[in-house]
Amino acid sequence: MAITPDQIPAQGQQRQPGLESEMTPQPQYDRSDYQGSGKLRDKVALITGGDSGIGRAVAILYAKEGADVAIVYLDEHDDAKETKRLVEEQGRKCLLIAGDISSEKVCHEAVQRTVDELGRLDILVNNAAEQHFEGTVENIDAEQLGKVFSTNIFSMFYFTKAALAHLKEGSAIVNSTSVNAYKGNAALLSYSTTKGAIVAYTRSISQPMLEKGIRVNAVAPGPIWTPFIPATLPTEDVEGFGKQAPMERPGQPVEVATNFVFLASEDASYIAGQVLHPNGGMVVGS
Repeated sequence: MAITPDQIPAQGQQRQPGLESEMTPQPQYDRSDYQGSGKLRDKVALITGGDSGIGRAVAILYAKEGADVAIVYLDEHDDAKETKRLVEEQGRKCLLIAGDISSEKVCHEAVQRTVDELGRLDILVNNAAEQHFEGTVENIDAEQLGKVFSTNIFSMFYFTKAALAHLKEGSAIVNSTSVNAYKGNAALLSYSTTKGAIVAYTRSISQPMLEKGIRVNAVAPGPIWTPFIPATLPTEDVEGFGKQAPMERPGQPVEVATNFVFLASEDASYIAGQVLHPNGGMVVGS
């Protein structure tokens, strides 16, 4: 499974979001030895950013565990179609929804389409995010800052509000934060700040959600080999990506997706307001 840093050459992509299909080497979104056991049988999950990276891996493992999935993405249509194919290989349904989740209207419509076409909603995965390499605070303009916050944190409010009309007791919400929420990252200042906000959001909303029987938790990945990396970092910084982790390699999307399976399933029935840390051995505050 592991890809070592010396297997990752310098590369870049001239678009945001990045495309998984253009990455070298390809991220690992599944494991041949992963056998589902019905942990999410007949559930329906809505996954933002489900076209590629961690979102694609979550969609595939959820399908292996018996769930139908709706994936929301911006405009990476080919990546999204490949994720749909991979989900349907597992005998489950996959609904593709393209749209800009910085818009509350788009978020509400995505939830309604999921319920209308897949019949219900049991799991909300707030995973999509926007990231820019800024270097210093002087390079951040107001328009870009607003867009990063709208995509990364405001959308979680929009999706949660829309989903509450459909989520029932036993449902789960899983949010994607980042190791950067804990250790900081000056070069990714706006992104890291939103990820810190997501930790606070998860902890704060988890308490009133318990009154409805809904568990809210989060996952804070470390350096994971996803389209974020070649689409954001300077080309020379992509080469050898992941060597900074104590495990001296990048993580793969499937290594993060198992955390999302756990938190969405009854295995995590006594866990709420918490954050899991698949980060290659970095010790951070919880």
